Amino acid sequence: MDESGAHGDVTRLLKELSGGDRKALESLVPKVYEELRVIAQRHLRNEAEGHTLNATALVHEAYVRIAQLDRIDWQDRAHFFAVASQAIRRVLVDYAVRRNAQKREGGFKRVDLDRIDLNDAPIIDDADLHGVIELNQALERLEALEPRHVRVVECRFFGGMNLEETALALGISKATVKRDWTLARAWLNRELADG
Repeated sequence: MDESGAHGDVTRLLKELSGGDRKALESLVPKVYEELRVIAQRHLRNEAEGHTLNATALVHEAYVRIAQLDRIDWQDRAHFFAVASQAIRRVLVDYAVRRNAQKREGGFKRVDLDRIDLNDAPIIDDADLHGVIELNQALERLEALEPRHVRVVECRFFGGMNLEETALALGISKATVKRDWTLARAWLNRELADG
């Protein structure tokens, strides 16, 4: 990805933030906000009626979590969006847990990782919330075996990143991302089918 222009500004601000300049965070917000909203909208575009989490709320919740992180050595824009993907995962899981606790009567469907195009972000609606919880539990088990596979899933599934963006964010090759994504999906689908 080009580190000139707006992308370079984001990297510069992240470096300043790493150096302890909290004012850099204020300048960073408008430079990444729209891209975070696009990611959030991908997740919520087919929301069910009565769905209370909107794209703005998802971005704000994720951003609050990122802002609360202490002393991260931000590498660049790609690193920021990898961390943002983890934050989005946590917000969606927390939301799903709260909604699931409210509903308790079922009617949920599993998150089907096979339906995700390798170059497209998923759609998560209210009916997927129980699946998000199950997916998170499976990811926690996978973390113990293959932590990098979990980072790939976070970037691809929760961050809406394509292969190239994921490779850049994680500092690995596109071929490695594709292989890890395929293996992670197979492992997770097997785990979720057995659950």
